[in-house]
Amino acid sequence: MRIVVDANVPAAMECFAPLGEVIRVPGREIDAATVREADALVVRSITRVDEALVAGSRLRFVGTCTIGTDHVDRDALGTRGIGFASAPGCNAEAVVDYVLVSLATLAERQGFRLAERRIGVVGAGNVGGRLLARLEALGIETLACDPPRAEAEGAEGFVELDALIEACDVICLHTPLVREGPHATHHLLDARRIDELVPGTVVLNAGRGDCLDGQALRDRLSGRGDISAVLDVWEGEPAIDAALRDLAELATPHIAGYSLDGKLRGTHAIYRALAHRLGLPVRLSLEDLAPAPPLPSLSLDGGLTLEEALRLCMRAVYDVRRDHDALWLHSRRQGLAAGFDACRAQYPLRREFSTLTVDLRPDAESLAEPLAAAGFRVGSELQAPSAGRPAVR
Repeated sequence: MRIVVDANVPAAMECFAPLGEVIRVPGREIDAATVREADALVVRSITRVDEALVAGSRLRFVGTCTIGTDHVDRDALGTRGIGFASAPGCNAEAVVDYVLVSLATLAERQGFRLAERRIGVVGAGNVGGRLLARLEALGIETLACDPPRAEAEGAEGFVELDALIEACDVICLHTPLVREGPHATHHLLDARRIDELVPGTVVLNAGRGDCLDGQALRDRLSGRGDISAVLDVWEGEPAIDAALRDLAELATPHIAGYSLDGKLRGTHAIYRALAHRLGLPVRLSLEDLAPAPPLPSLSLDGGLTLEEALRLCMRAVYDVRRDHDALWLHSRRQGLAAGFDACRAQYPLRREFSTLTVDLRPDAESLAEPLAAAGFRVGSELQAPSAGRPAVR
């Protein structure tokens, strides 16, 4: 069996080599010629899987190691009897980490307390649902908009998008891209809605770039300049709007879900699906793939405010400013589109909040509940520290 795998899929050899011959190809270079003699194809979101790609191939299976599937024409696969699998929820925790550290960074820059803001989450699926749960556990007021869920489950707990925009200080987009139908999300945040945003609003998009009208947002930022934007996804990736990038408070190259843990979950989900398709046993567990975190624990004593403690622990695991700076650096050296892809292809090791255990000394035990709510593991140190004991280990 010949298996073509995106070169950026981690642990590809460990998972797929026992199932057949593995051929690794950069995602944007996967074309019809690449897959013609392949039996299985494993991609990420940058590879468009459509009729043009699969026609004339002998493919029996396509898997995407991602939550989203809008880059896959499932009808084209179905008509050819090609099996399909995705990895829903695999990187949801990483995206929530990204949102929290981004908002904490803006709160520090702009001098507000996140706990005093009302956050609207548009799309309450795998990512949005987890984000709402963490925000609410942190005591932050939230509103949720998800028309498909409201229609299926009843309107209680959900609000209309325009009502959310009017009521919220922060708007987080986490919807899939749906181009047609009653629940279409293309330009969901369109020129009218962007024009109506209350001054001081923060817009964060870590869902799909086409769900937001980039030109309208750029016009608002460059004109009145009274709102802020955090953008991880963009229209026209990788050839994104340079002017919009320059105006965003934080601009990152579609890496919100790029934790090692999330990627490994995605790889393992597709490995399991392909093994089942072939009628083979699943011999490799997710735990077999994940290495020990480089920073397994950190100790805190008294003296930090809650905001300081949260920022310290978040940035110990992941600092979003690194990715913002990397996009600028690579774009300047290689051009915008090539630099965007280079950031993703050369992405450094990143773990999730849950891989860090925060040990609290007696004077810091009041931080236990909010740190756990943010996603960290929390322990306690019952004995007072000896003189000279390091704070981080």
